[in-house]
Amino acid sequence: MKAAEIRKLKAEEIRNNLDEKRHELMNLRFNQVTGQLTDFTKIRSLRRDIARMETILREMESAGAVEGVA
Repeated sequence: MKAAEIRKLKAEEIRNNLDEKRHELMNLRFNQVTGQLTDFTKIRSLRRDIARMETILREMESAGAVEGVA
């Protein structure tokens, strides 16, 4: 997912996608340990997507675009 696509989403949608990506990353790591994973680039791609989402979410929070931020 590209940064421009993420920026178009609402904060709650980004959080939901972030949870899904983290769960998918956990599953890929289990597959890697058990020897079932053949495409290791998926892990790297997911990690970068997660970092992108966290960064954009933080930018939104610091700009005050997200409600309920302390």
